[in-house]
Amino acid sequence: MTPRVLVVAGSDSGGGAGIQADLKTIAMLGGHATCAVTAVTAQNTMGVSGVHAIPTGMVMAQIDAVASDIGLDAVKIGMIGSAETAHAMAKWLERAAPARGIPVVFDPVMVASSGSVLADGGTVEAFGRLMRAATVVTPNLPELFALAGREGEPEALATELAATHGCLVLAKGGHGAGEWLTDALVGPDGVVARWTGARIDTPHTHGTGCTLASALAVGLARGFAPELAAAGARGFVRFAMRDAPGFGAGHGPLGQQAVRLDLALDERPMLNQITLPASDYAASVGFYRALGLQQIVDTPPRYARFDGAGGMTLSVEVSAPPVLPATAQLFLQCCDLDATVERLEKAGVTIALMPENRSYLWRVAELADPHGNPIRLYDPAENRRFPPWRVMTT
Repeated sequence: MTPRVLVVAGSDSGGGAGIQADLKTIAMLGGHATCAVTAVTAQNTMGVSGVHAIPTGMVMAQIDAVASDIGLDAVKIGMIGSAETAHAMAKWLERAAPARGIPVVFDPVMVASSGSVLADGGTVEAFGRLMRAATVVTPNLPELFALAGREGEPEALATELAATHGCLVLAKGGHGAGEWLTDALVGPDGVVARWTGARIDTPHTHGTGCTLASALAVGLARGFAPELAAAGARGFVRFAMRDAPGFGAGHGPLGQQAVRLDLALDERPMLNQITLPASDYAASVGFYRALGLQQIVDTPPRYARFDGAGGMTLSVEVSAPPVLPATAQLFLQCCDLDATVERLEKAGVTIALMPENRSYLWRVAELADPHGNPIRLYDPAENRRFPPWRVMTT
């Protein structure tokens, strides 16, 4: 199934956020994006210089045109444009979404990364109605405080909002202080899931909220549980930040286009890593670099890893003493490693080594095919292409 995601949001002339970020994200995750443009903005990485709200009637006409023909499996709401449009959108969702079982992700956009205000007081007041129609709401910390009406402990405030509006709240920690940030998916009864990761030091964060909400909508459209969809969305944003192209003098756009084989957001395992045996480290490294692959891990005299243009990685490993006959190792990345192993065991597949965390920061399970070829099922998080010891290139 190709998930159909209706995006209701504003246009960003700089291509960093809004509809432009949404369309790129949904396409990269294998979905089909349709849209209802709520506002046209003139902006770049330095800020917003103009906003023209689309009349509510035209916004709703776009939605009706899409829903009546193409259909939709999820809705992502970003910049609304006006209080009138917010109420009209909420009324449509109250009627259509429950009847069709459509998940709704609401990103309560209030302020752009540059600091420009994108929602007036009346529009923010109407957000409560949209939250009641939403499956998941994705505020950053300033938005969370604004929705709650006060500052406080984020998870506690998110729990209050979830209980009040009957939705899940993904409280994002990117605006917090410190080298580590925490995101929490919170329901009316408290935290459902929590993730902590190292802060990515980059000014190129324009469109992170839009990207996360759209990626989350794709996961929900595929039928993933909210916590699994949220985990995948977080991963997509982090990879897009790491691959940001560095455009502009301010808050630059993300690199959604570079996130290819980094996330296995599918029930099927993804082939994106092969390890080949080697007997001469220097000769093997020289050979694959000559082929044009970029070396990203260099740990002589035993192990090297290379990055290909399509996102797949290749490793060479020297054993001591050499093992003959030499055997390649096939790596299949899994969306949920432990769930995959459980499913295989129920199907009668023998698992030689149950999932465990390795020193190189991958979580790995081991098995073999009927011929005896070793297969590794794994979850590398960000450490396949971006390990802490990645070779820096200029």
